[in-house]
Amino acid sequence: PTPRASACPGLLRIVPALDGGICRVKLPGGVLHSAQARAIGEAARRYASGTLELTNRSNLQIRGVLPGQEAPLIDALLGAGLGPRVASADDVRNLLLSPAAGLDPQARMDVRPLASQLLDLLQDTPALHALSPKFALQLDGGEALAMREHPHDLWLAAEDDQHLLLGLAGCPLEAPLARIEATHAVELVRQLLLLFLELATPEQSRMRQLLADITPTELLQRLQARLNFTLQPAPPANGQPADSTSRAPAGIYPQAQSDLCMVAAGAQLGRLHAEQLLALAELSERHSDGELRLTPWQGLLLGNVPESVSAELLAALGELGLLTRIDEPLLGLVACTGSAACARGLADSKHHALHLADLLRASGTRPQVHLSACPRSCASARVQPYTLLASTPDHYQLYQRTPEVPGFGRLLAPAMTIDEAGAWFARQHPAGTPDA
Repeated sequence: PTPRASACPGLLRIVPALDGGICRVKLPGGVLHSAQARAIGEAARRYASGTLELTNRSNLQIRGVLPGQEAPLIDALLGAGLGPRVASADDVRNLLLSPAAGLDPQARMDVRPLASQLLDLLQDTPALHALSPKFALQLDGGEALAMREHPHDLWLAAEDDQHLLLGLAGCPLEAPLARIEATHAVELVRQLLLLFLELATPEQSRMRQLLADITPTELLQRLQARLNFTLQPAPPANGQPADSTSRAPAGIYPQAQSDLCMVAAGAQLGRLHAEQLLALAELSERHSDGELRLTPWQGLLLGNVPESVSAELLAALGELGLLTRIDEPLLGLVACTGSAACARGLADSKHHALHLADLLRASGTRPQVHLSACPRSCASARVQPYTLLASTPDHYQLYQRTPEVPGFGRLLAPAMTIDEAGAWFARQHPAGTPDA
């Protein structure tokens, strides 16, 4: 079928940009098998520029799709099993897991079987195909390697191995709205999504927009009327945020399974080249289980790595140009594609991010900064501690995240160059102080 109109790229809907078409491949649980990685790498070389982007929802984009090559690219990806089981469901396969799901020793539940059931629900329920391509779910097993600041429309978090907590529209994990038995999760999500579609106006494509007109309490009351099980009261809010990694992971991490570990690395500003992906596929087969787990920090993780070869694998990732040192400043920087490839971009944010990383490397400071070439904030779903928002091709506004001010936060400087920003961070966060 012809994909519905949307500005969001998909596998079946390639959208134009200044550097060519963009094709987004959604990966179940963020997992890319080595054979699929090879298929993407070869297709990106043949039908596009060879540039790949890792997204903040653990998906992958092919950039620079060549004119007239859209159909063969799509065919190649579908032939590798990378498309939806139901064509009209491509847009709604938005379910985020920890890249360490099933492996993290701190997890309270292996959520992968439930994730598979929820993806089946999204694909096999035609009514749910009307959800916005941006409408997203998160399933949290309690892993330490988890992105919990991502503002999803609906999340389920493991309280223990039998119970899940429910949250909506980015409400924090420490303040859930209800508690259910894990066996009821699929039916809960089914009825909640159908209820959302019934209540939401055409302009209300996200849960937060609906909750501007109806309170969470009223929504749950309506949901309860549709369920044949009871929504249990949520445990009292403890006011303490859930433990999770504060920076993009890089290095060697312990695994729940004995004698095995996980090895993580970042992609430089979220980008890989096809040649790197092909090499990663080979490394995953030689040292791991043949799976590449993409992360919401725009990096990747290889699990089930024998401890005896973990250092060799980490070194090989570094030789490929991936970021393997946790003190690398680029791990704390997020940048959109910028004016080099986006008509809305006011500045070349990726180029400026590389320059800022050089300045931070020299000063020894390691802030977490989002460089955005326009106010849409495409590269970062969560608000970073600092945001540099382009105002001219060479100047940025500097914001600091604060709970009292919505959006990017408090404006600290109305205009500064990247050199001035680097000097400001060096003064505010001298080397050796905790990350911002």
